[in-house]
Amino acid sequence: MSFLSARRSTRLYPPLLLGSQLVFNIGFYAVVPFLAIFLRDDMLLSGWAVGLIVGMRTFSQQGMFLVGGALADRFGARAIILCGCVVRISGYLLLALGDTLWPIVLGACLTGVGGALFSPAIEALLAKAGGESERAGKRTRSEWFALFAVCGELGAVLGPVLGSLLAGFGFQRAALAGAGVFVIALIILFFSLPQTARRQGELHITPWWTTFHQPRFVAFIVAWSAYLFSYNQLYLALPVELSRSGSSEKDLGPLFVLASLLIIVLQLPLARLARRAGAARILPLGFFLLACAFFSVALFAATPPPSGITRLAPAMLMVTLLTLGQMLIVPVGMDLVPRFAGDRNLGAHYGALSSMGGIAVLVGNLLLGGQLDRALTPSPQASVAWVLLGIVPLCSAIAMTVICRPFQAHRTA
Repeated sequence: MSFLSARRSTRLYPPLLLGSQLVFNIGFYAVVPFLAIFLRDDMLLSGWAVGLIVGMRTFSQQGMFLVGGALADRFGARAIILCGCVVRISGYLLLALGDTLWPIVLGACLTGVGGALFSPAIEALLAKAGGESERAGKRTRSEWFALFAVCGELGAVLGPVLGSLLAGFGFQRAALAGAGVFVIALIILFFSLPQTARRQGELHITPWWTTFHQPRFVAFIVAWSAYLFSYNQLYLALPVELSRSGSSEKDLGPLFVLASLLIIVLQLPLARLARRAGAARILPLGFFLLACAFFSVALFAATPPPSGITRLAPAMLMVTLLTLGQMLIVPVGMDLVPRFAGDRNLGAHYGALSSMGGIAVLVGNLLLGGQLDRALTPSPQASVAWVLLGIVPLCSAIAMTVICRPFQAHRTA
């Protein structure tokens, strides 16, 4: 062990963290977007059961973000990143080797817990390394985070492509390949990440529910939760639309590539537009675009799909509108949280945002997942599920016009 410690790097390189984000997203997007298809087609589960499992996976990640960040502070980011890799590898192995339902459910949840462990820790290390770079007169911390986002999106482009190529071999072999990606990442990070400082004393986590004494913030996170619920439908409802249109799971990869390319090209221009327009205008518009994404599919759901590439038009429209809505909502909404918090207990406030979103995905998928069974084939009833999905963000669009009224004159920095 002393030999390993001697060979381990003692310096933290930001490019290593950027590469980690790239590899992590490749491993994630090569597997998770195809989970709902596997559960429906191979495990023969009903829509509500598929929705419940996909929702549990999301909740196990979003709901644990606050805990993951606190653990990184207490035990050191390096240890928690390596632990997160091990947990995600375990989840993927359960998905790959499980032949009954419960190992699959546990594996799906472990993939979420793993992400909740390593994602906050990676971001904390990048903040530290970026600050050192900025003080040395090199690249600023904000520039490193911008590159971090780009690397994440590149991984989100390459991951679905890899997943589509592996689709012909079956989901479980793709999960095994995903585990291999994280094993490689674990080995590289073990030797490359330096030891990080640990906080002495007891682990203390400010509970996210302590924010409930702020009624306007509670209303904000409830309305905001429709964003994560809506965007999560890329994993649950989008495969249903592909089935209705006669497409295959191989078409899922290019659609995720489309979403990532839109973010890479348009995120910065839309962020500048959002700064000029302000939260009171942008957030209702963003949620309205999410609602239109589902309403647009509802217009096509009752009719038989056309032949050729045009059969993908509703799915492409859904992905485009969801992505545009996300690009407007996330930067502005995240910037408003410190204003609600008064720059105090930010961890608890951001934890509340993530946890409420995870709850919305879990409950929403459970309630509406069964409706998606009717959308698998063209029929008048097929439109009902999409209309119900669209009503959720539409309600949030209306609510945000009231919640954000005090920020009418606010422009994000």
